[in-house]
Amino acid sequence: MSAEAVHVLNRLAFGPAPGDLARVQRLSIDGYIRQQLHPHTIPIPQAFSERVRSWPTLTMTPVELFMQYGPRRAPGAPKDPAAMKAARQRARVIVQEGVQARLYRAIEGPRQLQEVMTDFWFNHFNVFSGKGLDYLWTVAYEQEAIRPYTMGRFRDLLGATAKHPAMLFFLDNWLNTGVGTPGARGHFDGLNENYAREVMELHTLGVNGGYTQHDVTELARIFTGWGLAKPGAHFARRARPLGGRFFRPFFPAPIAPPAFEAVSPTGFFFDASRHDFGDKQFLGRTIRGRGIGEGEEALDILAHHPATARHLSFQLAQFFVADEPPPALVARLADSYQHSDGNIGAVLAALFASREFRDPACYGAKFKTPYQYVVSAVRALGIDPRNTRPLAGTLFLLGMPLYGCPTPDGYKNTQEAWLNPDGLMRRLSFATALGTGHLRLEQAPGWNDPELKLAMADSRPAPAPAMAAPDRDELARTLGNRFSHSTAQAVFAAPAQLQSALILGSPEFMRR
Repeated sequence: MSAEAVHVLNRLAFGPAPGDLARVQRLSIDGYIRQQLHPHTIPIPQAFSERVRSWPTLTMTPVELFMQYGPRRAPGAPKDPAAMKAARQRARVIVQEGVQARLYRAIEGPRQLQEVMTDFWFNHFNVFSGKGLDYLWTVAYEQEAIRPYTMGRFRDLLGATAKHPAMLFFLDNWLNTGVGTPGARGHFDGLNENYAREVMELHTLGVNGGYTQHDVTELARIFTGWGLAKPGAHFARRARPLGGRFFRPFFPAPIAPPAFEAVSPTGFFFDASRHDFGDKQFLGRTIRGRGIGEGEEALDILAHHPATARHLSFQLAQFFVADEPPPALVARLADSYQHSDGNIGAVLAALFASREFRDPACYGAKFKTPYQYVVSAVRALGIDPRNTRPLAGTLFLLGMPLYGCPTPDGYKNTQEAWLNPDGLMRRLSFATALGTGHLRLEQAPGWNDPELKLAMADSRPAPAPAMAAPDRDELARTLGNRFSHSTAQAVFAAPAQLQSALILGSPEFMRR
């Protein structure tokens, strides 16, 4: 059972932590899988919850984040580049706290599959924190639009991402305006097809999903007017307050202010003055022009489309089974998706019960992404990461900074994307720093950690260990002692202080 238990922990979790193999032994493989598929049944330790609550920006809404950290300029005042730069510097805390929380949850969280799926779905619906105002909203996007829906209905996840300010801004749908509509002016000068194209190509149907350029244009027309709101007194005379605040449309106000109820707590705003109310022909169906309901109907069509079932099933099978997943498995998962009304948990249950997932040939077949590698290394050592900043710096050096992928397709999860000489050398430098106790993960955080800079810049040892070096035998037991003869020989032949580092840098540990 040990080999299968290690396999399950490498796929449903970010690798084994001390005591995990014994826990799986008590629950059984199937019992552990069932438990992880129902994260609400797994209790959260009070200390864990208190740590997560210690990052205050995680609980702020996009509107609150904009009001507290967004750019401030009086109406009609000229742009002040220095003030804008200062505002961005002050707002860096948002992404910093988001990175710390994501890493801490992935390393210490008991609901491991939920953390794995948060990583998967964030990449699937990627948003880049470096684009414009998304430095304010990307972390909130993960909290509000990704994390609550990781194993629910895909349609709910799709709708949450479509309406979130981070996605609206990243793929420019906040600018999307019907040609010739009353609100078509200034920034809002016509159709913007970016979101319409990516929601089909990446989020739902897939590049070969059977849509045409005509469908892209029609979907862009459907989503006209889906935009953002910002604080203001625009509705002060005609709308009720929300949390003591009032809202008006983001940038130019519409000619005729719509009902206040059109503004959501996240800041999503449907501007009827910019919507194209004509009928549309989308994927062979007629969608009658009636306003925001057109977009909901289009999302229903996309979420229930057979091409979406195939595309998502391929993505999940590639992530959990193999870079080139078996077509028969993908077909069965697609059937599960359609029969369960797009229930992600049901598809995952079918995947984890499949013979392809349980096949020993699948064990260790996936090369870890930098994120999976860094998180699994810290988990394996049982370190409570009081300071995650060296880990964030390592991910940056490995080419996978959290919230830092600029393209809408997100980071890849295949060996081809990450297995290269430079990446391996940087991983080995990290393994050496971590495995010899030279990263200050258990001490007060500091963004300019000198040990991280020294350890990652060259092979010279840091002046003194920052924490106790991990025990080789305990580390090997945690990982199930699943090492080749050559790896075991190399570890035993090395000086004692380097043996744990060699385990973390071994070919076996690079894979999951």
